[in-house]
Amino acid sequence: MITVKASQKIFTCEEVTNLTGICSGHLQNLAKRHRLGFISRNGNLENHVEQWLFTSKDLMVLAILFLPCAH
Repeated sequence: MITVKASQKIFTCEEVTNLTGICSGHLQNLAKRHRLGFISRNGNLENHVEQWLFTSKDLMVLAILFLPCAH
């Protein structure tokens, strides 16, 4: 069971990794394949930074359907 604050609506890739036990590489592959989460692009044209963000519903799906990584 995962416990989070009711006020927290958006989770970063690192937070989801810590909560579910799924490594970031597998998490991003699962998110792309199953259309979970979204990518936030920050910065200007020179310094382009992408960050995966997940909603609480995405977190619930990941926690229920996917097992933690064994490596």
